[in-house]
Amino acid sequence: MNYRMYDLIEKKKHGLALTEDEIRETVNAYTSGEIPDYQMSALLMAIWFQGMTDEETATLTLAMADSGDQLDLSAIPGTKLDKHSTGGIGDKTTLIVTPVMAALGVYTAKMSGRGLGFTGGTVDKFESIPGLRSELTEEEFIRIVQEVGFVDAAQTKDLAPADKLLYALRDVTATVDSIPLIASSIMSKKLASGADKIVLDVKCGTGAFMKDADAAKALADQMIRIGKLTGREVVAVISDMNEPLGYAVGNSIEVQEAVGVLKGKGESRLSELCMTLAVEMLQLSDQAKSTRQEAEAAVREVIASGAALERLQRFVAAAGGDVSALERTASAAACTAEFVAAQEGYLTCRDAAEVGLISTSLGAGRSRKGDSIDFEAGILFRKKPGEYVQAGDVIAELYTEREEALTGALKRLEDVYAILRERPEDRPVVYEILRQN
Repeated sequence: MNYRMYDLIEKKKHGLALTEDEIRETVNAYTSGEIPDYQMSALLMAIWFQGMTDEETATLTLAMADSGDQLDLSAIPGTKLDKHSTGGIGDKTTLIVTPVMAALGVYTAKMSGRGLGFTGGTVDKFESIPGLRSELTEEEFIRIVQEVGFVDAAQTKDLAPADKLLYALRDVTATVDSIPLIASSIMSKKLASGADKIVLDVKCGTGAFMKDADAAKALADQMIRIGKLTGREVVAVISDMNEPLGYAVGNSIEVQEAVGVLKGKGESRLSELCMTLAVEMLQLSDQAKSTRQEAEAAVREVIASGAALERLQRFVAAAGGDVSALERTASAAACTAEFVAAQEGYLTCRDAAEVGLISTSLGAGRSRKGDSIDFEAGILFRKKPGEYVQAGDVIAELYTEREEALTGALKRLEDVYAILRERPEDRPVVYEILRQN
């Protein structure tokens, strides 16, 4: 390394911008083990306090993307799109939007993660389908996109290894909540994945990492600016995560709900967000319509005709999954319980993240990396926030193989869901859509 790490820490501590060479050499040296954790931790903390310029953040993004493999999507015709969500509770939009895009002739090549903590993972949801393989070779990945129109697979290539190392260090040094570091982390993986254009679903609320719309907008703005500086067109949808999205929180039951949406029977907030994301993706693609109204009509048509559901079925088959599982309508969990209203009034959700943690306690998620998943576990809501309930109404059904977990889960739900005399104010599911200038 041509620079002393001490000097770079000192420079950033005083709020000065690091050069492209300084950032790239630092990322490469840390990835190779040349820079010790204690010095990189000091630099991360200096960044946390002083921030980074747009140019610094874009350079950091590219340096992390260049630190490992790059996915080559050139064999796929036309513009390739990617969709990314910053994580939430009951978020199964990828299972809905990507087959819709395929039915519209738009290629979506996506790598997703597994769930950890209170947020669910798209890979886990897909793997709840018996036989489906999420870990695909690059050849399989490309072939499925070509044949089906979309793919969603687990990250198997060594994409952005610098980001993995830096995130692990940020996690234990209280530097996770830095907008430049969050934005560069997300975008480095998107760039390494090879997409031409990206639609971001940036969540805000009690069930998201960004707790309010202003923080979510700041993160979205940063990622859009990174996209502009790195030659990728990026659109960001700021969406609400103060309550679970849809009715289902789990894995197999979320797949069942996604299939319902593709059959035209979706819960209103989930359907609205999926429509918004689908239209934004369509309008970025080679198949863009003249007006937003025409784009919405095209999305409705591929759902009404069954073309979108047929694309999901084709993807499941191509990935080795049991297509008949898409027709299931209930959890097969051995143990169930009902969460019922103790009084009448309007239902409200105090903490969406806690709902995700309760689902995890039932077996639907992981507390630690490497934990096994019970694909049948989860929570299926029968009532949504804002609805008027009577005493004794079933608010939700709980599913698990862990009978001993049900009592605690029910008690925790009592603390999360309040019943009020006054109807709570409605929140939009989509707050804002941000685009490049």
